[in-house]
Amino acid sequence: MTGKNQTLISKFLLLGLPILSEYHFMFYALFLAMYLTTILGNLLIIALVRLDSHLHTPMYLFLSNLSFSDLCFSSVTIPKLLQNMQSQVPSISYVGCLTQLYFFMVFGDMESFLLVVMAYDRYVAICFPLHYTSIMSTKFCTSLVLLLWMLTTSNAMMHTLLMARLSFCEKNVILHFFCDISALLKLSCSDTFVNELMIFIMGGIIIIIPFLLIVMSYVRIFFSILKVPSIQGIHKVFSTCGSHLSVVFLFYGTIIGLYLCPSSNNSTVKESAMAMMYTVVTPMLNPFIYSLRNRDMKRALIRVICSKKISL
Repeated sequence: MTGKNQTLISKFLLLGLPILSEYHFMFYALFLAMYLTTILGNLLIIALVRLDSHLHTPMYLFLSNLSFSDLCFSSVTIPKLLQNMQSQVPSISYVGCLTQLYFFMVFGDMESFLLVVMAYDRYVAICFPLHYTSIMSTKFCTSLVLLLWMLTTSNAMMHTLLMARLSFCEKNVILHFFCDISALLKLSCSDTFVNELMIFIMGGIIIIIPFLLIVMSYVRIFFSILKVPSIQGIHKVFSTCGSHLSVVFLFYGTIIGLYLCPSSNNSTVKESAMAMMYTVVTPMLNPFIYSLRNRDMKRALIRVICSKKISL
């Protein structure tokens, strides 16, 4: 090694997913279909929120940002996965790998923050309906979203710069389908203590705390709903909150298991499958769970379609 901070390799090999050759085309078609569903579902939500003035509310401001984050989050990893599945040499350049890592963390962290502010929004709307407008003002929500984007970009930049200072000597085979931070740390021939320490500290701030806040918000909603005598209202809220919480546990559960509570028994197949849950499945489910089942979104879609027909 000619220098402590010098990177001696120019590209990495992404092994991708351990798929048998006879199932290769089937999984390629599956991932492509899931990615297209994610893109179309999230684009539809963004377009509806933008076009329909009835959706210019704090809740749909958060939803449109979540859709944009989900769209980009999937686009960071899935197109490269699909490309490598068709390539004889599934590689990514060193610069491309760090770029992928940066944007992966930006949009992944943003999704975590948006899930917690959306849970808080529902908590205020259900538990303090008379004060909702004053608490969740447009100015406050817009400033909050801008602050969250600043925090996520800063955190991602910190981890990317910490990764850039490491040296990678002979090993350049990443046992993953994208440039995951934990997989890269395993390949480094430098001291990774600072990197691992910051993952643990920032992981607690960006993952554990938001997760606990979401659970607390829904617990408060749960006890507030029990005071309502309407059986139909209780069933509706429980149905909605249950679907929300299922996505939350799927997203946070896999991330906590992979990054904050790693197990030596985790195989490459298991880690890849868990990563698929929060990089592919969750962004695809979010439009259906949070928005497209929503009555306001359905009405907005009808209004937009009708207005287009009238204009024609």
